[in-house]
Amino acid sequence: MTRLFVNTNIILDLLAAREPFVEEAQILFSMSETATVDLFTSALSIANTAYILNRQLDSTSTRSLLRKFRTLVHIAPFSQTIIDLAIQDDAFTDLEDGFQYYTALNLPADAIITRNLRDFRSSALPVLTARQWIDMHSLST
Repeated sequence: MTRLFVNTNIILDLLAAREPFVEEAQILFSMSETATVDLFTSALSIANTAYILNRQLDSTSTRSLLRKFRTLVHIAPFSQTIIDLAIQDDAFTDLEDGFQYYTALNLPADAIITRNLRDFRSSALPVLTARQWIDMHSLST
């Protein structure tokens, strides 16, 4: 089964219902529910998502959303090795993207799903938006 690493921005598109991206996030995560793909994210993404949602919602609502969301994804560990690889890689000007990249590479994931394509230019993995993945998947079924 295809293993996709989902970046934090895609998670927030879904959980914070960010327009105009919420629909494609819903489609992508529904693919996980129907076992079309295995979706992964990092422990760091969950922590970042909780922090951002807590600024918009109360703690109870944030926890409720994350409990439901947690059934859709596998959580990849965030380790010392990943941190060391990312801080040594100057290709990632946004260090958080480096952390995400090395988490995905360590899985290994088949692709990274993000809206920040340019931040992953040096990726050895395919990097796609949710819309690009959905469109490719729709053409192959």
